[in-house]
Amino acid sequence: MSLGKILYVDDDKLLTATFSTLMKVEGFRDVVIFNNPIDAIEYLNSNVPDLVISDFLMPEMNGLDFLREVKKLYPEVSMILLTAYADKENAIKTINEIGVYKYIEKPWDNDDLIINIKNGIERSHLLADLRDKIQKLELAKSELKKYSEKLEDLVSERTKELQVANMKLSGIINYCADGIIIINSNGDIEQVNPAVENMTGLSDSVLTRMNIQEIAYSDNTLMGKSPASSIKGSILGLSCDNSEFLIRDLYIKNSLSGEYIPVEINFASLSESDDNIEKYVGVIRNFTAQKETERLRDDFIATLTHDMRTPLLASIQTLKFFLEGSLGEITQQQSTLLSTMLKSNEDLLGLVNALLEVYRFESGKLNLCKTIFNVNDLLKQCYDELEPLAHSKNILFNLKADIENKELLIDADRAEIKRVMMNLCGNAINYTNKNGEIDVYMKAQNGDLIFSVTDNGNGIPKEDIPHLFMRFSQGTSKKRSTGTGLGLYLSRQIIEAHGGKIWVESKVNKGSEFTFVLTDVIAKSRV
Repeated sequence: MSLGKILYVDDDKLLTATFSTLMKVEGFRDVVIFNNPIDAIEYLNSNVPDLVISDFLMPEMNGLDFLREVKKLYPEVSMILLTAYADKENAIKTINEIGVYKYIEKPWDNDDLIINIKNGIERSHLLADLRDKIQKLELAKSELKKYSEKLEDLVSERTKELQVANMKLSGIINYCADGIIIINSNGDIEQVNPAVENMTGLSDSVLTRMNIQEIAYSDNTLMGKSPASSIKGSILGLSCDNSEFLIRDLYIKNSLSGEYIPVEINFASLSESDDNIEKYVGVIRNFTAQKETERLRDDFIATLTHDMRTPLLASIQTLKFFLEGSLGEITQQQSTLLSTMLKSNEDLLGLVNALLEVYRFESGKLNLCKTIFNVNDLLKQCYDELEPLAHSKNILFNLKADIENKELLIDADRAEIKRVMMNLCGNAINYTNKNGEIDVYMKAQNGDLIFSVTDNGNGIPKEDIPHLFMRFSQGTSKKRSTGTGLGLYLSRQIIEAHGGKIWVESKVNKGSEFTFVLTDVIAKSRV
């Protein structure tokens, strides 16, 4: 085992022999001995020691001069000076100049010498490690300085880019036609852009002391404009999965002109702030132009469809006169042709009537004519009208409601409720294959009327269900109907006008179930 390279110089050959023997006994294998310091310096020019031991008085060069040369070659190597007692005083004077690790008096104590040799070697290793670490630190310091200089340049460059981006963003926000507003989860307004100030007629300083409910109003055609309390509920009820939400049919009141501006607000959640209060940014879009365009469009359609009814009715009646033979006998071929024309005109009249109904509901011009009537009788009437159509397709048309022994009175618009029942049952017959089965259920429950139609038809794909109750939705993406696409839309309008709810549950290749509920409509129930 080599504990370290030791170089020993002494002109006394007896001492060097003794030293060599001692080192072998103590387990030091890498020991180099010289009796001449000149030879030792030549050796050191190409070999690195861990410890150098030198006698003080030598004829060619004294120990201090020799150790000075060693110091020049290897500054971190530990050096031990051997000296007789008479030389002690002169040796001490020069030790501090050279930086000798230890001096040992002759004759030395073996145990003391071994301890100093081991400590000296360890010191050399520690100093070498320290030198390597210092070099690494200096290198790291140099690299850090370079990186710091680059970082300063990079920060400066990024700062300029952020300043430019911030100027652009400020320009976009300040000159954006849409209003931009920032609120917290309580609805308190924290920041607005000039467009919001223009919409409300209020300054930024005033708006930031208000709640959004104080400037946004809901669309209520019967009671005018009322505070939009639903906004706060939407925000407070927002879940983590719904970081964006849209609020439609709102109005912003301009405090200067008193005008109500139709808007919709699209909110998005911002990242959490330092005070852990969730915040939202809202884009307020002015829909005045769109509302006016929609009004003009709907008025045009209403006028057009209304004016089409008279000639259509006249044409239908004329065709009926021909078919009834009131205007003379007609051939079988003429009868077939006239029947086809009559069916086409009746379909067109149905579309015209449906468009008029849609217009009346959406414009608020159609008021429900509520009366108290027996809904069982109404359902039986619908069943009797549709049963022949179901029979022609060999469909089992089952009426599960108890309509024979129970009188069930409700307060609703009889004609409109019949329209819904006929539409739901008619759709079930149209979309159920031959030899299928349809069940119609109706019951009263806690003052509510529950009506549902279940079939075992082809079903509706999940992705099509959200579009079923929209205008001009015809069938599904896999199968289109030849209808107007307004039946279910009108049904939803009618049920919601009664304060109820309508929905569908369906599975492909298993069938569908359409259900509506009218709340608090039961006027009387008697067995």
